Amino acid sequence: MSVTGLLLAAGAGSRMGTPKALVRDDAGRPWLTRAVTVLLEGGCDEVTVVLGASADEAEWVLADGLGDLTRVHAVRALAWQAGMGASLRTGLRELAGTGHDAALVHLVDLPDVTAAVVARVLGQADTGPSVLARASYDGTPGHPVLLGREHWAPVGDAASGDRGARLYLSVNDPQLVECGDLASGVDVDEPTSDQRPAQ
Repeated sequence: MSVTGLLLAAGAGSRMGTPKALVRDDAGRPWLTRAVTVLLEGGCDEVTVVLGASADEAEWVLADGLGDLTRVHAVRALAWQAGMGASLRTGLRELAGTGHDAALVHLVDLPDVTAAVVARVLGQADTGPSVLARASYDGTPGHPVLLGREHWAPVGDAASGDRGARLYLSVNDPQLVECGDLASGVDVDEPTSDQRPAQ
């Protein structure tokens, strides 16, 4: 099965005080490049990154942090202010013309999710274009979410506001892949001492 990563990184990060695509951890590593690397090292063939707020700066962070962008493609969500749903629709439309069987949807603000989580979801989920699975953390569903190609159009149709694919997933019973032993899966919305804007 051919799987592409789809990284949503378009938001303004109003509670964070800066777009999350521009945040660096205490070691100086950008969340954006870390998330791309996690998807690639976990088994995704390539990664499409959806940008929005401060997209020019975020593209620079990608190029500076990764160097080799042959397996990474950035696309801009023109309506990113409308929420995660708009970013998800943009990404899925971008992938529609590719030959991938599935997309692994991940968020930029999950800094403790590792390549091991990605590999487990990909390795334990059913395969093929009808796959629908997601990581769970101590039984709580989270990200990343594996969407087979058959789900892309209906997920895009259902995505709205900041809910993304939440409504679609709530009525379509995705396979849960427990990853609580590997990460917390908690999204970070407010700054802490170990986060600062990328410079």
